[in-house]
Amino acid sequence: MVAKIITGKNIRGLLMYNEKKVEANKAVLIMASRFGGDIEQLSFKNKLTRFENLTMLNSRVKTNALHIMLNFDTSEKISTAKLQQITAAYMDKIGFDDQPYLVYQHRDAAHDHVHIVTTNMQADGKRIDVHNIGTLLSEPARKELEVAYGLVKAEGKGLKEALGIKPINIEKAVYGKTPTKRAITNIVNEVTRTYKFTSIAELNAVLKQFNVVADRGREDTLMFEKKGLIYSILDKDGNKIGIPFKSSSLNGKPTFKTLEEKFEPNNEKRKPFKDDLKKSIDKVFSNYTDISKATFLKELQRHQIHAVFRQNENGFVYGLTVIDNKNRTVFNGSDLGKAYSAKALTERFALTDKSVKPKSYLKAQQQTQYLKKGEPDNIYLRPPEPTKFLEALFEKSEYEPSAAMSRKRRRKKRKGISQDNQLTL
Repeated sequence: MVAKIITGKNIRGLLMYNEKKVEANKAVLIMASRFGGDIEQLSFKNKLTRFENLTMLNSRVKTNALHIMLNFDTSEKISTAKLQQITAAYMDKIGFDDQPYLVYQHRDAAHDHVHIVTTNMQADGKRIDVHNIGTLLSEPARKELEVAYGLVKAEGKGLKEALGIKPINIEKAVYGKTPTKRAITNIVNEVTRTYKFTSIAELNAVLKQFNVVADRGREDTLMFEKKGLIYSILDKDGNKIGIPFKSSSLNGKPTFKTLEEKFEPNNEKRKPFKDDLKKSIDKVFSNYTDISKATFLKELQRHQIHAVFRQNENGFVYGLTVIDNKNRTVFNGSDLGKAYSAKALTERFALTDKSVKPKSYLKAQQQTQYLKKGEPDNIYLRPPEPTKFLEALFEKSEYEPSAAMSRKRRRKKRKGISQDNQLTL
């Protein structure tokens, strides 16, 4: 289990974030501790008023909102009841069992996780000190709960990163739906941390999948000369919308200088995935004798591959960027080989599609001549040759048993009885 605590100054915004997830069917409220009512009966106003009644007790405290996330390993499928028990135990161990808090189970990632909304303001107007709460209270609580509930232990940086939201599940930024700066920060940090890109152009190919773009400005501007970088949200047509944010103002500081340091190491890290990507592209072509560009792009999506053909204002294609979202790697087509350049692939496209007929693995039945007319059937067993055994058996033999039996049978005398008496009897 991985626990993350974020403190803030706007509990309304924090509450709205989770409630909008519920409206979009991407989250569900599973627990409302110390709200004095059933979950189904709590309106947004009820929830917000409960928190504001506490935060208004001491106007000098500005940081009064807490957003806590409990993340579980992808191999764990935890029931709602167990999530409630784990959350309640965790809040007790970090000293927030007497505080009102809401627990939302989010369903927008591959792993089970909950978001907890609460405040550190108490009923007496005093605040709970949250300085270093992660190290002093949250980490010991996490370790105890992992043992108590048999959870996958999150020791080491590698496993903690694995428990994060998968890049393929990054939610697209939608202007007006989520606070712009937060949406950009979440997407940029996740992409720059997990994808292997070697230029700003390759980075943008990934970011645009999630409606975000990094912009250095025109080459004749001071921003470009000073290696400045700003991030903006894109609308459905790919146009920038809303206020852009300087890279230095975002958490994680994804500045051009920071990103530039990743280019060379990423070039080495992506090499082991190069052959797999080429095989996936070859497999798409092998299923068709003729394939259109649109079908090619659609088939690649089934392999979690996104291809972007770059073209100028006149429609001339001059480049290709291939994004392997499964292995989180980015390549220019020419980096994969001459056969995978934009020019080479474009020349292979047709106007219509023609699939390769599936191979038949059953041999055609051979014609036999066993029943062919005019020819005798093959006989594999010889019939027995006729014999005169029965005739010989019934012929009269030279030896006549009746001749041997012609002698007179002699009568047997009974003992003690004379012949005359025998006749009398």
